[in-house]
Amino acid sequence: MYREENYTDLKVASIRRLVPVSPDGSPDATRRQKFIGQTHLMSQVGPLPVQCDIEAADLEEALRKFPQAIAKAVEDMMEDAKERRRQESSRIVVPGAGGLPGGPPSGGTIGLT
Repeated sequence: MYREENYTDLKVASIRRLVPVSPDGSPDATRRQKFIGQTHLMSQVGPLPVQCDIEAADLEEALRKFPQAIAKAVEDMMEDAKERRRQESSRIVVPGAGGLPGGPPSGGTIGLT
C-alpha cells in the first residue's frame, strides 16, 4: 500500500509522491517512495494527458528531473503513434472480404439491384 501526496504548480504540472506504508498506515522504510509526473499537452482534439515515472530519491530531485521525464514520455508517445500509423498503413485489405471497403457487404438479407 502507498500513501499518496500531490504537489502542483496550479498551472500545468503536478507530481504525485507515493509513500510506502504498512497495513496499519505507518511508513514502510523497507520500500522506496515513487514519483509520478503529470501534465497535459494541447492537441487539435483537446488536452492530451501525459504521465511518467520519475526516478528520484526525494521531492527536490523529482522536481529537477520532471522536465526531462515528461519530454521522454512525450517522445515515447510520438514514437508509439508513428508505429501505430505505420502498422495501420501496412495492413492488407483483401477485396471481396465481407464488410471491408471495396468488398460486398457482410451479413443481412437485403440485396441491392
